[in-house]
Amino acid sequence: MSPRSKGRKTAHKPVGGPRLVEGGQEACDCPDCQGLPTRVSALIDELLKTGAALATSPDPLDTELIAASFLSIGTLAAEAFADALVQVLIPDIEARGGVGAVALLLCLGAIAGDARSSEAAAAAAGRLVRSGAPEPAWAAELATPVRATDLVRLTSGHAAPSMLVGVFHRARRSHAVLVAVDPDGVAQGVFLTGARELPDIVRAIAASGDLRPEAISPAEYRLLLEQALDARLDRDLTEGLAELSEDEEDGPGYSTLSVLLRARLATLPWPEDLAAEVPDAVVLPYRKPPRRRSSGQAPVYQLKIGLSGAKPPIWRRLEVPADTTLAGLHQVIQRSFDWDDSHLHEFETPFGEFGVPEQGLGHPATTSVTLEQVAPGAGARFGYRYDFGDSWAHDILVEKVLDRRPDVAYPRCTGGRRAAPPEDCGGLWGYAGLVETLADPAHEDHAELLRWLGIADAAEFDPARFSAAEVTEALSDLR
Repeated sequence: MSPRSKGRKTAHKPVGGPRLVEGGQEACDCPDCQGLPTRVSALIDELLKTGAALATSPDPLDTELIAASFLSIGTLAAEAFADALVQVLIPDIEARGGVGAVALLLCLGAIAGDARSSEAAAAAAGRLVRSGAPEPAWAAELATPVRATDLVRLTSGHAAPSMLVGVFHRARRSHAVLVAVDPDGVAQGVFLTGARELPDIVRAIAASGDLRPEAISPAEYRLLLEQALDARLDRDLTEGLAELSEDEEDGPGYSTLSVLLRARLATLPWPEDLAAEVPDAVVLPYRKPPRRRSSGQAPVYQLKIGLSGAKPPIWRRLEVPADTTLAGLHQVIQRSFDWDDSHLHEFETPFGEFGVPEQGLGHPATTSVTLEQVAPGAGARFGYRYDFGDSWAHDILVEKVLDRRPDVAYPRCTGGRRAAPPEDCGGLWGYAGLVETLADPAHEDHAELLRWLGIADAAEFDPARFSAAEVTEALSDLR
């Protein structure tokens, strides 16, 4: 086995989202055991008062923003918050009753990001109406389909900031959304304005930044924006930067508007082949797969990752959540093969190559693309190349799609064969020479190679050695 790499960087662990508890006390993961904390109860009281006041408005948008602000609380803990929403918060809102509860529940049902929450909120609103609670004046309009027009991307090139613009219509009302996107494809800000004001705003933005407007299809608009929002969320999860409390003196902040925008995007189509529709677009032509489990959790992929061309074979069998980003999978592979993460890398997929944008290779970012997006199911294959000099190419096969087990910590290693080659040993050809030299004490380079490896005896390096438990331990800081 190769010597343990020195000075390995520690990856950021995802930051947990807000817990529905007070005073920093430890919380049970089951929402039913939590009760409803005083501060959350007070928040719901305020939301219901606002909802009741807005129920007579002809436009549901303001109430949608109230619901989006509430949903944004769960930005960093989507699955746990969805459980709390369905099991505790929606029932509590329903129990309070009144037109404010109906208004809030209708809007939660319209914009909640997962089917469970949406269905639970809509069902609760329906029960209240049937029991005699009045409907808001805008209830019928809220149920009217949303359509999008005037979809434009303002840009001066692929490696430059851009602005994505669109107008959404419902019934006889319209509003415009503008999203600033940085050169790495990460959403920086979401802005809501009136549709009538939009042309002047677009002209001013284009003139100030020397940006040119490009009309784009609804499918490309959705794709570009979902990638940008996902990239922002990935960054916030890694760095703990999500805006969970916002100064809204000048209007709703990013977290609130991003929730509303995702709901609008969900009404737009996905093309079967975006690459054919937009051949020059530097975007990933994937269709984001639906969640396969009623809990909303992604399944687990059993991956077999092998070092291409290695004889005897060198491989690892890993279980990785399907919604792991390619950036996260890169870290999994690094630890599984005992690499140092000191060289360039890229993923080679049926949808293009992905890497780190600042490496100057023109790759879309791995932070905004997930494993299940480039490998939709069992039998899917793609590649990973590390160290463009030594060219360690890896073949990745999705062997199985598994249910997530609550008693298992992911990622983990369940099988494999042989030690990985040491870093910087010259690729497969160099590694073959290394093994041959170590096995021959009389070789003129034997002593020098021992010094290079940092071992006193060739017996300390066993190319046949492999331990799934040791690999799983190396992966523990990625959970």
